[in-house]
Amino acid sequence: MSALLLVGGRVIDPASGLDQVADVLLKDGRIAAIGTGLAADGAERIDVAGKVVCPGLIDLHVHFREPGQTKKEDILTGSKCAARGGFTTVVCMPNTSPSIDNAGTVALIQERARHAAVRVEITGALTKGIAGEELAPIGSLAKAGVVALTDDGHCIQNNELMRRACEYARMFGLPVMDHCQDHGLVTDGVMHEGYRSAELGLRGWPAAGEEMIVARNILLAEQTGTHIHCQHMSSAGSIRLLREAKSRGVPVSGEGCPHHFTLTDSSIAGSDEFWKADGADIAKQFFGSGPLPSWPAYHTHFKMNPPLRTAADREAILAGLVDGTLEIISSDHAPHTESEKDVEFDYAPFGILGLEVELALSLMALHHTGRLPLPALLAKLTSHPAKLLRFTDGRGELRIGGVADVTVFDPDAGWVSRREETESKSRNNPFHGWNLKGKVTLTIVGGAIAWRG
Repeated sequence: MSALLLVGGRVIDPASGLDQVADVLLKDGRIAAIGTGLAADGAERIDVAGKVVCPGLIDLHVHFREPGQTKKEDILTGSKCAARGGFTTVVCMPNTSPSIDNAGTVALIQERARHAAVRVEITGALTKGIAGEELAPIGSLAKAGVVALTDDGHCIQNNELMRRACEYARMFGLPVMDHCQDHGLVTDGVMHEGYRSAELGLRGWPAAGEEMIVARNILLAEQTGTHIHCQHMSSAGSIRLLREAKSRGVPVSGEGCPHHFTLTDSSIAGSDEFWKADGADIAKQFFGSGPLPSWPAYHTHFKMNPPLRTAADREAILAGLVDGTLEIISSDHAPHTESEKDVEFDYAPFGILGLEVELALSLMALHHTGRLPLPALLAKLTSHPAKLLRFTDGRGELRIGGVADVTVFDPDAGWVSRREETESKSRNNPFHGWNLKGKVTLTIVGGAIAWRG
Protein backbone atom coordinates (compact mmCIF):
# COMPACT_ATOMS: atom_id res chain seq x y z
CA MET A 1 0.00 0.00 0.00
CA SER A 2 1.10 3.57 -0.59
CA ALA A 3 -0.33 4.80 2.73
CA LEU A 4 -0.17 3.77 6.38
CA LEU A 5 -2.24 5.21 9.21
CA LEU A 6 -0.79 4.68 12.69
CA VAL A 7 -3.65 5.14 15.14
CA GLY A 8 -3.63 6.09 18.82
CA GLY A 9 0.05 5.90 19.73
CA ARG A 10 2.08 8.15 21.99
CA VAL A 11 3.74 10.31 19.35
CA ILE A 12 7.10 11.69 20.47
CA ASP A 13 9.17 14.01 18.30
CA PRO A 14 12.15 15.32 20.29
CA ALA A 15 13.03 17.83 17.56
CA SER A 16 9.74 19.73 17.87
CA GLY A 17 8.85 18.88 21.46
CA LEU A 18 5.72 16.98 20.42
CA ASP A 19 4.59 14.40 22.97
CA GLN A 20 0.93 13.43 22.80
CA VAL A 21 -1.47 10.66 21.85
CA ALA A 22 -2.19 11.11 18.15
CA ASP A 23 -2.47 9.47 14.75
CA VAL A 24 0.23 9.63 12.09
CA LEU A 25 -0.54 9.35 8.37
CA LEU A 26 2.26 8.22 6.05
CA LYS A 27 1.58 8.62 2.35
CA ASP A 28 3.77 8.22 -0.73
CA GLY A 29 6.90 7.90 1.39
CA ARG A 30 6.27 11.12 3.32
CA ILE A 31 4.70 12.15 6.61
CA ALA A 32 1.34 13.52 5.46
CA ALA A 33 -0.40 14.42 8.73
CA ILE A 34 -0.18 14.18 12.52
CA GLY A 35 -3.32 14.72 14.59
CA THR A 36 -6.34 13.09 16.20
CA GLY A 37 -9.16 11.37 14.36
CA LEU A 38 -7.26 11.14 11.09
CA ALA A 39 -8.74 9.13 8.25
CA ALA A 40 -7.39 8.17 4.85
CA ASP A 41 -9.11 6.20 2.12
CA GLY A 42 -7.09 3.20 1.05
CA ALA A 43 -4.55 3.46 3.87
CA GLU A 44 -3.57 0.42 5.92
CA ARG A 45 -4.80 1.19 9.42
CA ILE A 46 -2.51 -0.03 12.23
CA ASP A 47 -3.57 0.26 15.88
CA VAL A 48 -0.55 1.38 17.91
CA ALA A 49 -2.36 2.28 21.14
CA GLY A 50 -0.09 1.89 24.15
CA LYS A 51 3.01 2.14 21.99
CA VAL A 52 5.47 4.93 21.26
CA VAL A 53 5.64 6.38 17.74
CA CYS A 54 8.86 8.31 17.12
CA PRO A 55 11.20 9.30 14.29
CA GLY A 56 13.09 6.39 12.80
CA LEU A 57 16.12 5.64 14.96
CA ILE A 58 19.58 6.52 13.63
CA ASP A 59 22.80 4.67 14.49
CA LEU A 60 25.87 6.50 13.26
CA HIS A 61 28.40 3.78 14.11
CA VAL A 62 28.05 0.30 12.59
CA HIS A 63 30.27 -2.21 10.81
CA PHE A 64 28.54 -4.15 8.03
CA ARG A 65 31.84 -5.68 6.80
CA GLU A 66 31.14 -5.22 3.10
CA PRO A 67 33.23 -5.33 0.98
CA GLY A 68 35.74 -8.00 1.86
CA GLN A 69 34.56 -9.48 5.17
CA THR A 70 31.09 -10.75 4.32
CA LYS A 71 31.48 -14.02 6.21
CA LYS A 72 30.85 -11.88 9.31
CA GLU A 73 28.10 -9.61 7.99
CA ASP A 74 27.00 -7.90 4.82
CA ILE A 75 24.83 -4.93 4.00
CA LEU A 76 21.71 -7.06 3.59
CA THR A 77 22.01 -8.94 6.91
CA GLY A 78 23.27 -5.89 8.78
CA SER A 79 20.37 -3.79 7.55
CA LYS A 80 17.93 -6.49 8.68
CA CYS A 81 19.52 -6.31 12.15
CA ALA A 82 19.00 -2.57 12.09
CA ALA A 83 15.35 -2.86 11.08
CA ARG A 84 14.71 -5.43 13.81
CA GLY A 85 16.27 -3.06 16.31
CA GLY A 86 14.12 -0.12 15.19
CA PHE A 87 16.79 1.70 13.18
CA THR A 88 15.87 3.27 9.86
CA THR A 89 19.27 4.84 9.10
CA VAL A 90 22.72 3.44 9.87
CA VAL A 91 26.17 4.81 9.12
CA CYS A 92 28.85 2.30 8.06
CA MET A 93 32.48 2.65 9.08
CA PRO A 94 35.25 2.51 6.43
CA ASN A 95 37.42 -0.30 7.86
CA THR A 96 36.41 -2.76 5.15
CA SER A 97 38.63 -4.64 2.68
CA PRO A 98 39.41 -2.56 0.72
CA SER A 99 38.81 0.42 2.97
CA ILE A 100 36.42 3.14 1.89
CA ASP A 101 39.07 5.64 0.84
CA ASN A 102 37.99 6.38 -2.73
CA ALA A 103 34.86 7.26 -4.70
CA GLY A 104 34.77 3.89 -6.44
CA THR A 105 34.34 1.96 -3.20
CA VAL A 106 31.69 4.43 -2.06
CA ALA A 107 29.78 3.79 -5.30
CA LEU A 108 30.05 0.01 -4.80
CA ILE A 109 28.52 0.20 -1.32
CA GLN A 110 25.84 2.63 -2.47
CA GLU A 111 24.80 0.16 -5.16
CA ARG A 112 24.63 -2.69 -2.63
CA ALA A 113 22.69 -0.47 -0.23
CA ARG A 114 19.89 -0.02 -2.76
CA HIS A 115 18.62 -3.46 -1.71
CA ALA A 116 19.03 -2.91 2.04
CA ALA A 117 16.16 -3.00 4.52
CA VAL A 118 17.06 0.46 5.87
CA ARG A 119 18.92 3.55 4.70
CA VAL A 120 22.66 2.88 4.69
CA GLU A 121 24.96 5.91 4.80
CA ILE A 122 28.72 5.72 4.37
CA THR A 123 31.73 7.31 6.03
CA GLY A 124 34.95 7.90 4.14
CA ALA A 125 38.44 7.24 5.43
CA LEU A 126 40.58 10.18 6.52
CA THR A 127 43.74 8.50 5.23
CA LYS A 128 44.54 6.12 2.41
CA GLY A 129 44.06 2.53 3.50
CA ILE A 130 43.16 3.91 6.96
CA ALA A 131 46.91 3.63 7.54
CA GLY A 132 47.37 7.08 9.09
CA GLU A 133 50.17 8.07 6.72
CA GLU A 134 48.69 9.98 3.77
CA LEU A 135 45.42 11.87 3.43
CA ALA A 136 42.65 10.21 1.43
CA PRO A 137 41.08 12.22 -1.43
CA ILE A 138 38.63 13.98 0.87
CA GLY A 139 37.12 16.16 -1.85
CA SER A 140 36.33 13.15 -4.03
CA LEU A 141 34.82 11.30 -1.07
CA ALA A 142 32.64 14.30 -0.25
CA LYS A 143 31.45 14.52 -3.84
CA ALA A 144 30.71 10.78 -3.83
CA GLY A 145 28.31 11.27 -0.92
CA VAL A 146 29.99 10.25 2.34
CA VAL A 147 28.33 11.79 5.40
CA ALA A 148 31.42 11.95 7.64
CA LEU A 149 35.13 11.13 7.74
CA THR A 150 36.88 8.72 10.07
CA ASP A 151 39.69 6.19 10.28
CA ASP A 152 37.56 4.45 12.92
CA GLY A 153 39.61 1.82 14.76
CA HIS A 154 42.83 3.13 13.22
CA CYS A 155 43.09 6.45 15.04
CA ILE A 156 45.51 8.85 13.32
CA GLN A 157 48.58 9.13 15.55
CA ASN A 158 50.34 11.94 13.69
CA ASN A 159 48.86 15.14 15.12
CA GLU A 160 49.92 17.27 12.16
CA LEU A 161 48.22 14.88 9.75
CA MET A 162 45.08 14.92 11.88
CA ARG A 163 45.11 18.70 11.86
CA ARG A 164 45.28 18.82 8.06
CA ALA A 165 42.55 16.20 7.79
CA CYS A 166 40.31 18.33 9.98
CA GLU A 167 41.02 21.41 7.88
CA TYR A 168 40.06 19.59 4.68
CA ALA A 169 36.96 18.11 6.32
CA ARG A 170 35.78 21.58 7.27
CA MET A 171 36.30 22.82 3.70
CA PHE A 172 33.83 20.19 2.50
CA GLY A 173 31.37 20.55 5.37
CA LEU A 174 31.95 17.10 6.84
CA PRO A 175 32.25 16.18 10.53
CA VAL A 176 35.21 14.07 11.66
CA MET A 177 34.50 11.03 13.81
CA ASP A 178 37.41 9.60 15.78
CA HIS A 179 38.13 6.38 17.61
CA CYS A 180 40.27 7.84 20.40
CA GLN A 181 43.24 5.56 21.03
CA ASP A 182 46.87 6.50 21.62
CA HIS A 183 48.77 3.50 20.30
CA GLY A 184 51.87 4.34 22.32
CA LEU A 185 49.93 4.08 25.57
CA VAL A 186 47.62 1.23 24.64
CA THR A 187 50.23 -0.92 22.83
CA ASP A 188 48.84 -4.48 22.75
CA GLY A 189 46.33 -4.16 25.60
CA VAL A 190 43.24 -6.36 25.41
CA MET A 191 41.15 -5.19 28.40
CA HIS A 192 40.95 -2.24 30.79
CA GLU A 193 44.17 -1.76 32.74
CA GLY A 194 43.40 -2.11 36.42
CA TYR A 195 42.75 -4.60 39.17
CA ARG A 196 40.93 -7.06 36.93
CA SER A 197 43.58 -7.13 34.21
CA ALA A 198 46.22 -7.85 36.86
CA GLU A 199 44.04 -10.54 38.44
CA LEU A 200 43.36 -12.22 35.10
CA GLY A 201 46.87 -11.85 33.73
CA LEU A 202 45.72 -9.95 30.63
CA ARG A 203 47.52 -7.01 29.05
CA GLY A 204 46.01 -3.68 30.06
CA TRP A 205 44.42 -0.96 27.86
CA PRO A 206 44.70 2.14 30.08
CA ALA A 207 41.97 4.77 30.17
CA ALA A 208 44.66 7.39 29.54
CA GLY A 209 45.08 5.89 26.07
CA GLU A 210 41.61 7.20 25.23
CA GLU A 211 41.81 10.44 27.20
CA MET A 212 45.05 11.51 25.52
CA ILE A 213 43.39 11.54 22.09
CA VAL A 214 40.20 13.15 23.40
CA ALA A 215 42.35 16.01 24.70
CA ARG A 216 44.16 16.18 21.33
CA ASN A 217 40.87 16.32 19.47
CA ILE A 218 39.55 19.11 21.67
CA LEU A 219 42.63 21.20 20.90
CA LEU A 220 42.35 20.53 17.16
CA ALA A 221 38.61 21.23 17.07
CA GLU A 222 39.26 24.52 18.84
CA GLN A 223 42.06 25.45 16.45
CA THR A 224 40.48 24.37 13.16
CA GLY A 225 36.80 24.95 13.88
CA THR A 226 36.04 21.44 12.59
CA HIS A 227 33.43 19.45 14.44
CA ILE A 228 35.12 16.36 15.90
CA HIS A 229 32.88 13.62 17.23
CA CYS A 230 34.54 11.27 19.72
CA GLN A 231 33.26 7.75 19.27
CA HIS A 232 32.24 5.23 21.97
CA MET A 233 33.51 7.09 25.04
CA SER A 234 34.43 4.65 27.79
CA SER A 235 36.29 6.51 30.55
CA ALA A 236 35.33 9.03 33.22
CA GLY A 237 38.30 11.18 32.24
CA SER A 238 37.07 11.45 28.66
CA ILE A 239 33.64 12.58 29.84
CA ARG A 240 35.22 15.21 32.07
CA LEU A 241 37.35 16.57 29.20
CA LEU A 242 34.38 16.75 26.83
CA ARG A 243 32.17 18.42 29.43
CA GLU A 244 34.69 21.19 30.02
CA ALA A 245 35.32 21.71 26.30
CA LYS A 246 31.62 21.89 25.45
CA SER A 247 31.09 24.44 28.22
CA ARG A 248 33.51 26.69 26.30
CA GLY A 249 31.74 26.17 23.00
CA VAL A 250 34.37 23.94 21.39
CA PRO A 251 32.80 22.05 18.42
CA VAL A 252 33.15 18.55 19.86
CA SER A 253 30.66 15.83 20.74
CA GLY A 254 30.68 12.29 22.02
CA GLU A 255 28.67 9.09 22.03
CA GLY A 256 27.99 6.35 24.55
CA CYS A 257 27.36 2.67 23.79
CA PRO A 258 24.98 0.41 25.75
CA HIS A 259 27.68 -2.16 26.52
CA HIS A 260 29.82 0.54 28.13
CA PHE A 261 26.99 1.89 30.30
CA THR A 262 25.73 -1.57 31.30
CA LEU A 263 28.76 -3.86 31.75
CA THR A 264 32.14 -3.46 33.48
CA ASP A 265 35.56 -5.11 33.28
CA SER A 266 34.42 -7.53 35.99
CA SER A 267 32.40 -9.25 33.26
CA ILE A 268 35.65 -10.72 31.93
CA ALA A 269 36.25 -12.42 35.28
CA GLY A 270 33.02 -14.37 34.71
CA SER A 271 29.36 -13.87 35.58
CA ASP A 272 29.74 -14.68 39.29
CA GLU A 273 32.32 -11.94 39.74
CA PHE A 274 30.32 -9.41 37.72
CA TRP A 275 27.06 -9.91 39.60
CA LYS A 276 28.91 -9.84 42.93
CA ALA A 277 31.24 -6.92 42.26
CA ASP A 278 29.49 -4.48 39.90
CA GLY A 279 26.17 -5.94 38.79
CA ALA A 280 23.97 -6.09 41.88
CA ASP A 281 21.76 -3.16 40.85
CA ILE A 282 21.61 -4.41 37.28
CA ALA A 283 20.69 -7.91 38.44
CA LYS A 284 17.79 -6.52 40.46
CA GLN A 285 16.59 -4.31 37.60
CA PHE A 286 16.89 -6.88 34.82
CA PHE A 287 16.07 -10.11 36.63
CA GLY A 288 14.37 -9.33 39.94
CA SER A 289 14.69 -12.46 42.04
CA GLY A 290 14.99 -14.74 39.00
CA PRO A 291 18.02 -16.69 37.82
CA LEU A 292 20.92 -14.72 36.38
CA PRO A 293 22.70 -15.48 33.09
CA SER A 294 26.06 -17.15 33.51
CA TRP A 295 29.22 -17.13 31.47
CA PRO A 296 32.80 -18.22 32.14
CA ALA A 297 35.83 -16.06 32.78
CA TYR A 298 37.74 -14.90 29.68
CA HIS A 299 34.59 -15.07 27.52
CA THR A 300 35.58 -13.31 24.29
CA HIS A 301 32.07 -11.95 23.66
CA PHE A 302 33.01 -9.39 26.32
CA LYS A 303 36.10 -8.24 24.41
CA MET A 304 35.63 -4.90 22.68
CA ASN A 305 37.57 -1.76 21.81
CA PRO A 306 37.56 0.46 23.77
CA PRO A 307 37.24 -2.11 26.54
CA LEU A 308 34.74 -2.41 29.34
CA ARG A 309 35.96 -0.31 32.24
CA THR A 310 35.16 0.12 35.93
CA ALA A 311 31.85 0.77 37.67
CA ALA A 312 32.97 4.38 38.20
CA ASP A 313 33.53 4.79 34.47
CA ARG A 314 30.12 3.26 33.78
CA GLU A 315 28.49 5.78 36.11
CA ALA A 316 30.38 8.64 34.47
CA ILE A 317 29.04 7.60 31.03
CA LEU A 318 25.49 7.51 32.38
CA ALA A 319 25.99 10.92 33.96
CA GLY A 320 27.36 12.26 30.68
CA LEU A 321 24.30 11.01 28.83
CA VAL A 322 22.00 12.58 31.40
CA ASP A 323 23.63 16.03 31.42
CA GLY A 324 24.13 16.17 27.65
CA THR A 325 27.91 15.82 27.57
CA LEU A 326 27.29 12.72 25.47
CA GLU A 327 24.65 13.70 22.92
CA ILE A 328 24.36 10.44 21.01
CA ILE A 329 23.92 6.72 21.65
CA SER A 330 25.32 4.23 19.14
CA SER A 331 25.87 0.49 19.00
CA ASP A 332 29.35 0.05 17.43
CA HIS A 333 27.75 -3.09 15.93
CA ALA A 334 30.83 -5.21 15.12
CA PRO A 335 30.09 -8.77 13.97
CA HIS A 336 32.67 -11.56 14.09
CA THR A 337 32.29 -15.25 13.32
CA GLU A 338 32.25 -17.86 16.05
CA SER A 339 35.51 -19.35 14.78
CA GLU A 340 37.21 -15.97 15.17
CA LYS A 341 35.87 -15.47 18.69
CA ASP A 342 36.37 -19.08 19.84
CA VAL A 343 40.06 -18.65 20.67
CA GLU A 344 42.12 -17.46 23.64
CA PHE A 345 41.11 -14.01 24.87
CA ASP A 346 44.40 -12.46 23.75
CA TYR A 347 43.86 -13.52 20.15
CA ALA A 348 40.14 -12.89 19.67
CA PRO A 349 39.11 -9.82 17.66
CA PHE A 350 37.52 -6.86 19.40
CA GLY A 351 33.80 -6.31 18.87
CA ILE A 352 30.22 -7.34 19.68
CA LEU A 353 26.77 -7.21 18.09
CA GLY A 354 24.56 -4.34 19.23
CA LEU A 355 21.82 -3.13 16.89
CA GLU A 356 19.08 -5.49 18.06
CA VAL A 357 19.53 -4.80 21.80
CA GLU A 358 20.51 -1.11 21.69
CA LEU A 359 17.08 0.43 22.24
CA ALA A 360 16.09 -1.92 25.05
CA LEU A 361 19.38 -1.53 26.93
CA SER A 362 19.16 2.26 26.57
CA LEU A 363 15.58 2.28 27.87
CA MET A 364 16.51 0.12 30.84
CA ALA A 365 19.60 2.10 31.82
CA LEU A 366 18.23 5.59 31.28
CA HIS A 367 14.43 5.69 31.07
CA HIS A 368 13.16 2.90 33.29
CA THR A 369 15.59 4.00 36.02
CA GLY A 370 14.18 7.53 35.91
CA ARG A 371 17.44 9.09 34.78
CA LEU A 372 16.02 10.55 31.54
CA PRO A 373 12.49 11.23 30.31
CA LEU A 374 11.64 9.33 27.15
CA PRO A 375 11.83 12.33 24.76
CA ALA A 376 15.33 13.22 25.99
CA LEU A 377 16.50 9.63 25.53
CA LEU A 378 15.01 9.37 22.04
CA ALA A 379 16.74 12.61 21.01
CA LYS A 380 20.06 10.77 21.40
CA LEU A 381 18.85 8.19 18.88
CA THR A 382 17.07 10.52 16.43
CA SER A 383 17.44 14.30 16.26
CA HIS A 384 20.96 14.55 17.66
CA PRO A 385 22.64 12.16 15.21
CA ALA A 386 20.58 13.69 12.38
CA LYS A 387 21.88 17.14 13.34
CA LEU A 388 25.50 15.97 13.49
CA LEU A 389 25.22 14.39 10.04
CA ARG A 390 23.30 17.41 8.67
CA PHE A 391 20.38 15.48 7.25
CA THR A 392 17.91 17.82 5.57
CA ASP A 393 15.25 15.36 4.38
CA GLY A 394 13.38 15.11 7.67
CA ARG A 395 15.22 12.16 9.14
CA GLY A 396 15.46 12.35 12.91
CA GLU A 397 12.14 14.19 13.22
CA LEU A 398 8.42 13.83 12.53
CA ARG A 399 7.98 16.69 10.10
CA ILE A 400 5.08 17.12 7.72
CA GLY A 401 6.53 16.53 4.27
CA GLY A 402 9.62 14.82 5.69
CA VAL A 403 10.58 11.25 4.85
CA ALA A 404 8.30 8.65 6.40
CA ASP A 405 10.94 6.94 8.56
CA VAL A 406 9.18 5.93 11.77
CA THR A 407 9.83 3.56 14.67
CA VAL A 408 7.06 2.11 16.82
CA PHE A 409 7.92 0.32 20.06
CA ASP A 410 6.43 -0.79 23.35
CA PRO A 411 8.69 0.60 26.09
CA ASP A 412 7.32 -1.85 28.67
CA ALA A 413 7.28 -5.09 26.68
CA GLY A 414 9.65 -7.71 28.03
CA TRP A 415 11.68 -10.16 25.98
CA VAL A 416 14.78 -12.31 26.28
CA SER A 417 17.87 -11.69 24.16
CA ARG A 418 19.18 -14.90 22.61
CA ARG A 419 22.20 -15.28 20.35
CA GLU A 420 20.43 -17.52 17.89
CA GLU A 421 17.51 -15.11 17.47
CA THR A 422 19.24 -12.55 15.28
CA GLU A 423 19.28 -11.35 11.70
CA SER A 424 23.09 -11.20 11.82
CA LYS A 425 25.45 -13.76 10.32
CA SER A 426 27.39 -13.60 13.59
CA ARG A 427 26.51 -14.46 17.19
CA ASN A 428 28.89 -12.39 19.33
CA ASN A 429 26.21 -10.97 21.63
CA PRO A 430 27.29 -10.70 25.28
CA PHE A 431 23.69 -10.16 26.41
CA HIS A 432 22.59 -13.74 25.70
CA GLY A 433 19.88 -14.76 28.18
CA TRP A 434 19.27 -11.23 29.47
CA ASN A 435 15.74 -10.09 30.26
CA LEU A 436 15.20 -6.87 28.35
CA LYS A 437 12.38 -4.32 28.47
CA GLY A 438 11.40 -2.34 25.39
CA LYS A 439 10.46 -4.07 22.13
CA VAL A 440 10.21 -2.76 18.59
CA THR A 441 6.92 -3.61 16.88
CA LEU A 442 7.24 -1.66 13.61
CA THR A 443 10.11 -0.18 11.66
CA ILE A 444 8.98 1.92 8.71
CA VAL A 445 11.40 3.21 6.07
CA GLY A 446 10.15 5.55 3.38
CA GLY A 447 6.57 4.66 4.23
CA ALA A 448 7.13 0.89 3.82
CA ILE A 449 7.27 -1.60 6.67
CA ALA A 450 10.82 -2.92 7.02
CA TRP A 451 10.17 -4.88 10.24
CA ARG A 452 7.01 -6.00 12.00
CA GLY A 453 7.53 -7.62 15.39
